[in-house]
Amino acid sequence: MAENENGQDRTEQPTQKRLDEARRSGQVPRSRDLTTAAVVLIAGLGMRFAGAGMASGYVGMMKSGLSLSRAQVLDENQLLPDLVALAWQGIIAAAPILGLTMVAALLAPLAIGGWNMSFEALVPKFSRLNILEGMKRLFTVRGLIELIKAYAKFLLVGTIAVVFLRAKTGELLGLTDEPLNSAIIHATSLTSQALLALAASLGIIAAIDVPLTLRQYMKQLGMSRQEVRQEHRESDGAPEVKGRIRRLQQELARRRMLQEVPKADVVITNPTHYSVALRYDEQRMRAPVVVAKGVDEVAANIRRIAAEHKVPIFEAPPLARVLFRDVDLNAEVPSTLYVAVAQVLTYVFQLRTAVATGAPRPARPIIDPAIEETRQ
Repeated sequence: MAENENGQDRTEQPTQKRLDEARRSGQVPRSRDLTTAAVVLIAGLGMRFAGAGMASGYVGMMKSGLSLSRAQVLDENQLLPDLVALAWQGIIAAAPILGLTMVAALLAPLAIGGWNMSFEALVPKFSRLNILEGMKRLFTVRGLIELIKAYAKFLLVGTIAVVFLRAKTGELLGLTDEPLNSAIIHATSLTSQALLALAASLGIIAAIDVPLTLRQYMKQLGMSRQEVRQEHRESDGAPEVKGRIRRLQQELARRRMLQEVPKADVVITNPTHYSVALRYDEQRMRAPVVVAKGVDEVAANIRRIAAEHKVPIFEAPPLARVLFRDVDLNAEVPSTLYVAVAQVLTYVFQLRTAVATGAPRPARPIIDPAIEETRQ
């Protein structure tokens, strides 16, 4: 089993990051047998359906090439242009087949791996010119497997070829007795049949080679558990860095929260462990909102800021605890706490009016201790 440089087994599937890096470096799964089978199949089909037209073109080219006047034969300057013209006729006649095979060669890689343009793959690697390393690659398990595959391909393709030739021996020998035009068309038909038979054998090989290629590719890019953990660590960030970022975020959020305390209408306390600041604007809010809350040190800071900005502080331990427990920051007070919170706010507003006008101080409301048992 392949091992990584740390000596650990590559038992894990490659991550998407590893696959993307391999693709950028030009390392994608490829099956030459699949491409060969596709090209031969398309060539055979092209010969079968367009072979007659190509054969007619070659018959015309042959007649044109062999029908030379005395002037053409004796004119040395005319020989090369005539050969070039005949060559172009041959290319034009074969253009449909050539075009189809080129398209097949371009599209076949899409089946596995897809197209990939990598400039890293174009950089020359002089380490591949090392003869000793090349010999080592030959005498490996993979090299042995490739050798066995090559012999298996040879036997299969050779067997198909022999069977086809024996079956078509009579037709092949009979071509000499046919007129030229029909012989060429018949030969084209036989060629297409041979290509289709060859494509069938190559298709069998490709059907075996493609899964093996994909398996070998994934195995080659396989990762150890340590490598997977290391990649996740690099992607997500080191725990120490993440912890520091989290602490900084919490500190910023705490500062923003404390900046809202001077805008609060009341701070309800435990009185020492919990502090919850409430704000209510009947013109814009449906219910009072928790603008700050904290425990211990944060609670002390809330009370300190409230005292500095003359925000009323109301001691109601059960209500402070239930608000801290059940209501999120910047969330509205739930309906189950409306009555208790309304009592506190009414008292605060009445107290503010009494202080401003010199009226008697209102009676302090008593919050039912059972309110702590309520749930949203």
